[in-house]
Amino acid sequence: MSQRYSRREILKQSFYFSALALGQRLDGLFAGVGTEIEFAPDAHHLFAIGDWGEGGSQCQQRAVARAMQDYAAKHGIRVETILLLGDNWYGSLSGGARSTRWKEQFEEMYPAGVFPGKCFAVLGNHDYENRPDSKAEAQLEYAASGNSRWTMPGKWYSFSFPDRDPLIRWIALDSNFPHRGFLFHTPTMTREEQEAQDSWLRKEIGQPSKALYTAVIAHHPVFSNGDHGDTPSLIKDWEPLLREQKVHLYMSGHDHDLQHLEFEASPTSYVISGGGGAKLRNLKRNPAARGPYGLKIAGFTHIEVNRERMVIRLVDSSSQVLHGFRKTPAGQVLLG
Repeated sequence: MSQRYSRREILKQSFYFSALALGQRLDGLFAGVGTEIEFAPDAHHLFAIGDWGEGGSQCQQRAVARAMQDYAAKHGIRVETILLLGDNWYGSLSGGARSTRWKEQFEEMYPAGVFPGKCFAVLGNHDYENRPDSKAEAQLEYAASGNSRWTMPGKWYSFSFPDRDPLIRWIALDSNFPHRGFLFHTPTMTREEQEAQDSWLRKEIGQPSKALYTAVIAHHPVFSNGDHGDTPSLIKDWEPLLREQKVHLYMSGHDHDLQHLEFEASPTSYVISGGGGAKLRNLKRNPAARGPYGLKIAGFTHIEVNRERMVIRLVDSSSQVLHGFRKTPAGQVLLG
């Protein structure tokens, strides 16, 4: 059985994260490190966005979508996959899988001509709302039509990236556990679904894989310095498993910002990419104390991977890299 973190261990950062926590202060904000990591010519590329399908003004969503296109063009990279980290649809999704919002805010917002690959989605708490009918069921139905890049074969599933000679084994999960306090106003997965997912996850994550890296995506963060903070149920149910199985990366949204957290003795890097379009929210905890990076800002995450390293870059809505780090297959994290 894996050993649980003590409170002291959770709060303690290794010396290089303390030393490099937020880089230099710039115009009242904090600039990160790792902003000039060179691109590898043999790498594969993914983008990730969370909390993006704004139901009101789409100005911020459009700005981030444009930045994704500009960034890919500027660096001459082919983006093979987009990860959609939940809260994909705020507000009403009238018509369900036949809503006109699919064309305007997904198909055209992230055009196939630029992003031709599959877009793998997980469900957020706002996706479980009935507006007027279940938005979660609408997303599953839209994926099942087979007429779109939108990919959601179930509420939880796994996939390899790339398809041939995979480098990353991705595990996509539903973090909308029943009876979580801050979700009292929306439906959630059922307790039976939670138990089924838990059984599947423990079997799936232990399966041998040819991929060099294992990564998990879900909507809710395990740890976060943002508005919603840590998720106690995920710390209890998932964090020991992530550590035991030496998962390289856990990506989420939910908090409307960009964050990178590392904990001493943990093999897992935690990245929050919730700045895809919804209204931004203040961080509640200073990333200097538990970081190394966090900022209330719109943007997306770029994942670059080859056989030597995985690079994570947090990018703002003007397509500027704010923070980056490298991770080796052995789990070593290098800032800068």
